[in-house]
Amino acid sequence: MTTHTHHMDQRTPAPAAGPRVAIVTGGSRGIGRAVSQRLAGDGLAVVVNYARDASAADETVAAITEAGGRAVAVRADVAEEEEIAALFDRAEEEFGGVDVVVNAAGRMTLAPIADLDLAALDAMHRTNIRGTFVVARQAARRLRAGGSFVGFSTSVVGAQFPTYGAYAASKGAVEAMTLILARELRGRDITVNTVAPGPTATDLFLDGKTPEQIERLAKTPPLERLGTPDDIAAVVAFLGSPAGHWVNGQILRANGGLV
Repeated sequence: MTTHTHHMDQRTPAPAAGPRVAIVTGGSRGIGRAVSQRLAGDGLAVVVNYARDASAADETVAAITEAGGRAVAVRADVAEEEEIAALFDRAEEEFGGVDVVVNAAGRMTLAPIADLDLAALDAMHRTNIRGTFVVARQAARRLRAGGSFVGFSTSVVGAQFPTYGAYAASKGAVEAMTLILARELRGRDITVNTVAPGPTATDLFLDGKTPEQIERLAKTPPLERLGTPDDIAAVVAFLGSPAGHWVNGQILRANGGLV
């Protein structure tokens, strides 16, 4: 049997005897916080990455620690290659390696395509597309065998709600790159999937919406409620676990049956 000699293949260490280790970008608030807490509850050591809000990251780490888990908070901008390399270094130094990478960091600005401020388009591209790419390439180089990368998209890629054009476009790019990365990691025993939530009750989602708008969106899926961060975290935890390891190269729309 021939062996590949890509530089990335030489960096796949065997899983360690210690706990599995997760990096969660955007892990301090909203869905990212729920993912961090769920993975810690499942026994993983968690590196909670944040961009700006140190206090939120510290709260997340404190909640994990109080529940008996292991976590550290590390600041890094997902779009900055050196900062993300340092984030992975910290995970390896602190806990011994990296087994699960969840890229929950994201940015959303809503406006019709005709009216969108192009600076907002560029900012979304930087965080959502470049950021995913930077995190995914470190994951591709450094995840241990048996590991998983989980990206984040949005069900609006399928539902096509007005005003979401630029945001959904950035997430369509995430779907494309993650599906290709899954194929590029052949032979490494690493899965790559992306979760595409529907309307989920987070500050990001609820901000700026009237109670009527929220109620209407809650009634849209057949299950007739908003998703919760814990609903999404459960799906991410499954994809990152040995139980979910046969799921690979998929976009999983976790949205209660929304289109």
